[in-house]
Amino acid sequence: MNKDIKIIGSGFSALAASCYLAQQGNKVTIYEKNSTIGGRARQLKRDGFTFDIGPTWYWMPDVFERFFADFGKKPSDYYSLQKLSPAYQVYFGEADFVTIADNLPEIITTFESIEKGSGAKLETFMKEAQSNYNIAIKDLVYRPGVSPLELITVETAMKVNQFFGNISKDIRRRFKNKKLVQILEFPVLFLGAKPSDTPSFYSFMNFADFGLGTWHPKNGMYSVILAMEQLAKELGVIIHTNSNIEKIEVVNGKAVGIKVNGKNVSADVVLSGADYHHTETLLDEKHRVYSEKYWENKTFAPSSLLFYVGLDKKVANVEHHSLFFDVDFDVHAQDIYDNPKWPENPLFYASFPSKTDSNSAPEGKEAAIFLIPIAPGLQDTPELRETYFEKIITRLEKLTQQNIKNNIIFKESFCVNDFVKDYNSYNGNAYGLANTLLQTAFLRPKLKSKKVESLYFTGQLTVPGPGVPPALISGKLVADLIQKHS
Repeated sequence: MNKDIKIIGSGFSALAASCYLAQQGNKVTIYEKNSTIGGRARQLKRDGFTFDIGPTWYWMPDVFERFFADFGKKPSDYYSLQKLSPAYQVYFGEADFVTIADNLPEIITTFESIEKGSGAKLETFMKEAQSNYNIAIKDLVYRPGVSPLELITVETAMKVNQFFGNISKDIRRRFKNKKLVQILEFPVLFLGAKPSDTPSFYSFMNFADFGLGTWHPKNGMYSVILAMEQLAKELGVIIHTNSNIEKIEVVNGKAVGIKVNGKNVSADVVLSGADYHHTETLLDEKHRVYSEKYWENKTFAPSSLLFYVGLDKKVANVEHHSLFFDVDFDVHAQDIYDNPKWPENPLFYASFPSKTDSNSAPEGKEAAIFLIPIAPGLQDTPELRETYFEKIITRLEKLTQQNIKNNIIFKESFCVNDFVKDYNSYNGNAYGLANTLLQTAFLRPKLKSKKVESLYFTGQLTVPGPGVPPALISGKLVADLIQKHS
């Protein structure tokens, strides 16, 4: 029987779920508290500049293709993609950088030129990473995290040691050059944990990087949100913005509706794509599955200090995606995970989308996005933001050997307080729960509430984990569960 399903939030996972649920024949309505859809993947427009507020990396194009194919569509029906060449650049010092090509043979050559013998080692490592990718992305991540048995297959049994080793040791055993180690450890940062706490099996992220490449959707990642919105509406989904959810109504142990802007709205099923912890605060305490202590003891992925900057000139010596690893990687990681504090010398990431996309900035100008990963829950003040902006811009000028400060037209920032205010994010985290061994698959918060019938969850705090492709998959998984149990 078709259900009346109310969805909280409009991020990637909520939009994906809405499409699958509508395709099943359900009546689906999305409620988004902000004025625009997209959750963390919103957009900022100012003075002719356009910025993605949230995700800027388009990896794992096959996951996007699989999503749209489920509806008889292709990504190209909605947006155009460009493979970035080079994929990105990593700075290690003044005029000292490594450029990552858009294809594996060239990357192998680059590795060999830096460390003799590393080209062949990279080729072997990438074959293992591709094998893991095929097992993980084509199979394991499409399982709902209901039982440990989901992880037990013929393929995973043969790789069981990779679940108990860690990616850092695995990489350092093969490669000795510090630059190459950091480049290979970088992709797992998308999973939200230190490489030393991330199982070796997650080397599949290296295949996502070197094997599948880095892409850019024209007009930015928000193009994907708009594509999913269009698809959802084509399927009959109704979307309301400026709609704050104040309570999830439960009667006799069953979710029967939500309170939106002071008004009660009935539902057969309630699905939340909002922050999992926040969603449970919308329930009476007796209906919550996870206690405050539970959340306090979890390993969260970082938060971020972000800057969106308009420049009145083009920036030289940088690529669309540029990473700045000119300071101690391990010390910064400790400041995030082991002894949470503001890092004295932070690594940072910069995106210059106008290098690729002319719609990102007026002609002759440059749009710049800067991101510093930080521990969630840190004090966030205007003074701290300004201090760290000065740190990274000073370093950027020195490393790339140019003047930039005097060319800033404007800058806007986004940090811990904004993640809490705009997304009800637990401790202002940016990426959800880290994918450590004890927070993988069935060990993550469940898609289906154990205490409240007809209440479901999707997104980065549940299965399969952080990142945009996993968010699309999470939406599919929860839609399948709803169809099965409702």
